[in-house]
Amino acid sequence: MSGHSKWATTKHKKAIIDSRRAKNFAKLIKAIEVASRNGGPDIDGNPTLFDAIAKAKKNSMPADNIERAIKRGAGLESGGADWQTIMYEGYGPNGVAIMIECLTDSRNRAASEVRVAVTRNGGSMADPGSVSYLFNRKGVIIVNKNGQLSEDSVLEAVLDAGAEEVNDLGESFEVVCEASDLVAVRTALQTAGIDYESADSSFLPSMTIPLDADGATKVFELIDAIEELDDVQNVFSNFDVSDEVMASLT
Repeated sequence: MSGHSKWATTKHKKAIIDSRRAKNFAKLIKAIEVASRNGGPDIDGNPTLFDAIAKAKKNSMPADNIERAIKRGAGLESGGADWQTIMYEGYGPNGVAIMIECLTDSRNRAASEVRVAVTRNGGSMADPGSVSYLFNRKGVIIVNKNGQLSEDSVLEAVLDAGAEEVNDLGESFEVVCEASDLVAVRTALQTAGIDYESADSSFLPSMTIPLDADGATKVFELIDAIEELDDVQNVFSNFDVSDEVMASLT
């Protein structure tokens, strides 16, 4: 889930140990298969595959699972599905814009399940293009502070590589860059000896909608319902939740 609030980071960390670990593994395996199919199984020559594998390892996925996913994607082992990337657009409570990225082997199933999850939880589907203009494709890297990393040290490491901004998310930093600069920026972090939690191509909102406690609760419930779907890989939204509202919810 990518919104502009600390909840996104908290949820990202929570996903490693929560009860949906098996579902999370399935999504990570899909990402590896697609990256291997589109760019080949050579990790050094396929940065998308590199990042997908790195995320899988951060989530404690066994090496055998990763290796099999790479081979299935490259056609070196049977069992790989013909995954298609589909983006759905919609609106949630309070007029919040939502983009839903699916990886599926059945467009009809994905469309049906997404529509049901959205409409049953206070949202509505939208025509292609009616929501996407509110977002920009960006590279987003999450760097854990580990109690000692400073914003200046992160900024110094990534500035010349094309980073646009470094945001303090509390227990971590969010490094934002153009999607085309993602590899260069994460490589700059590695060169500086700075470990990162994740590196993804993401959709960030150009404008945000502030939510009160009631609105935030409804939007979170909607996004949770969407993320429960097997075909859904990512959900992007343009909500903004203040620290005060977030504290009242937790």
